Amino acid sequence: MKRLQFGAFLAPHHPVGEHPTLLMQRDLNLVAHLDRLGYDEFWCGEHHSSGWETIGSPEMFLAVAGERTKRIKLGTGVVSLPYHHPFNVAQRIVQLDHLTGGRVLFGTGPGALPSDARTFGIDQVLLRDRQDEALGVIVRLLDGERFSARTDWFQLNDAQLQILPLQEKLPMAAASSISPSGMQLAGKYGMGVLSIASTSVEGLQALPVQWSFAEESAKKHGKTVDRRNWRVLLSWHLAESKKQARQEAVDGLWWWHNEYRVRVLGQLGATPVEDRWELLDQVSGAAGSGVGASVIGTPDELVKTIRHLQEITGGFGVVLGFAHDWANYEATLRSWELFARYVIPELNGYTTNLKASAEFLAQHKPELMAGRAESIRATVKGNEKAQAALAITMAQMAAAPQGGGWRPGAVPMPETEKEKEKAGSAD
Repeated sequence: MKRLQFGAFLAPHHPVGEHPTLLMQRDLNLVAHLDRLGYDEFWCGEHHSSGWETIGSPEMFLAVAGERTKRIKLGTGVVSLPYHHPFNVAQRIVQLDHLTGGRVLFGTGPGALPSDARTFGIDQVLLRDRQDEALGVIVRLLDGERFSARTDWFQLNDAQLQILPLQEKLPMAAASSISPSGMQLAGKYGMGVLSIASTSVEGLQALPVQWSFAEESAKKHGKTVDRRNWRVLLSWHLAESKKQARQEAVDGLWWWHNEYRVRVLGQLGATPVEDRWELLDQVSGAAGSGVGASVIGTPDELVKTIRHLQEITGGFGVVLGFAHDWANYEATLRSWELFARYVIPELNGYTTNLKASAEFLAQHKPELMAGRAESIRATVKGNEKAQAALAITMAQMAAAPQGGGWRPGAVPMPETEKEKEKAGSAD
């Protein structure tokens, strides 16, 4: 596998109560923040109900984001194809590709919220078949074909796009959860995958066998798939210490789970958890329950988790972080910054030679510093005033305080049960 790429996936999941205009501005600020930090991709979704998921048109949002960013690629994560005429979808995506200078990633899905399907009067049983039908038409349109098509829900008469994408080959991806349908669709059309259920324990457990469904489907339809186009979604919140990360995320995580997943959505398998620290332990695997669905801690822990996932899955090309409001806005931005500063370079080997250089110096410091010390002594030889000043300088350097907080490779301080109880008592 080549170096990994990294990005963010914004559903979004925002607690109800904040001014919607400010929510959108905050999300746009996040895209700009990620662009400055060097992230490769940003994805946002389409939803029409629930109160928490507030972007109805990812294309419109990404058009604005394109004006505020320079290099980050912008993905629809995802356009729910059964809700739209496929010709309109194709036209909007092509226009967006031109407006963003060829930075569009086109992600599609059947629609995630049952309430959205009900709004449009579509039987949920039909959603995946309609996604397949629409996608087959869109692929042909993006290839420049003129053709007619008729189904029980849309019709095309001698249709052809007036403008083709700016990119020679528009990158495409299908959303995949625990079932094999998304992977099979990706294989059928030879495109990438968005594994969006890997933020749950069940989704993580399904990952090792998921890719085989894409490969089998691709072979059946005469296509090929590439693991470098497999995007795996993970949840994390990072801070300078594990204790700090847990304190920052515990309240927002508890509200997101109990209010949104349980009370509003009624998500399958989601049950209320009254104790917020117990929930945090369940989510992050901190209670001896095995690997959690999220990392709430330091960059070193997340590096270990991603490497483990690469091993058990056989490898993937892109890591996407699930954008959430578990922590406050400032702590959230710092979490994304810590990921960019420490996780990305560690996984992609950007600091390998820096570490080698430091280690070489550490191993050879006696001989190197002996020569340096001799050189300094020679400059003050015979000058008592200079010798006294040098002695003071060396004493000050030896007494200088060392920086605290988390550092790459540092051994984390263990959190005692008493500290944990103290943190919990602040609720």
